[in-house]
Amino acid sequence: MFRALRDPDTRRLLANLAAFQAGWFACVLGGSLIGVLAAAAILALHLRWQARPGEWRWLGGFAGLGLLVDGGLALAGGFDFGDAPLALGVLPLWLWLLWPLFATLLHHSLSWLWQRPWLAVLGGATSGPSSYLAGAHLAGVDLAPWLLPVQSLAWALICLALCRRLGRLPATVVGRAG
Repeated sequence: MFRALRDPDTRRLLANLAAFQAGWFACVLGGSLIGVLAAAAILALHLRWQARPGEWRWLGGFAGLGLLVDGGLALAGGFDFGDAPLALGVLPLWLWLLWPLFATLLHHSLSWLWQRPWLAVLGGATSGPSSYLAGAHLAGVDLAPWLLPVQSLAWALICLALCRRLGRLPATVVGRAG
């Protein structure tokens, strides 16, 4: 294990994963102000030292996807944020920032996953809702009873789409995986 830590690529992957996790905790526990500061620093450092050319598009795309998915679920009554200020009148900024932070993992710490559709779908279906549940408990957000099953389906489909796009799987293989 210690030999693997000497490898610069391994250290970069671990730094990528640690940065995401630090950002997740900063957003969930620190709220929007701390979340903005932490996410801005993490995203800037990622784009400066780790991102591939054009990767900023993925970060922006996931910010848009987060607004669409979580914003739609918020409008449908899936979240109760209490008196928290909402970005664009829909989501707390800290929740929205988790999406581009997640996107920093796509080409790095999670790149191995996109060649394994069943594992990616299972991981998305379980890890996505687990993250929402843990975040809700830590941030004092109430979730509607139907939200976690919907999140499970949404994240399974997102991960399947990522397998097709980033894993370069032909449509027929992805079709059999779904």
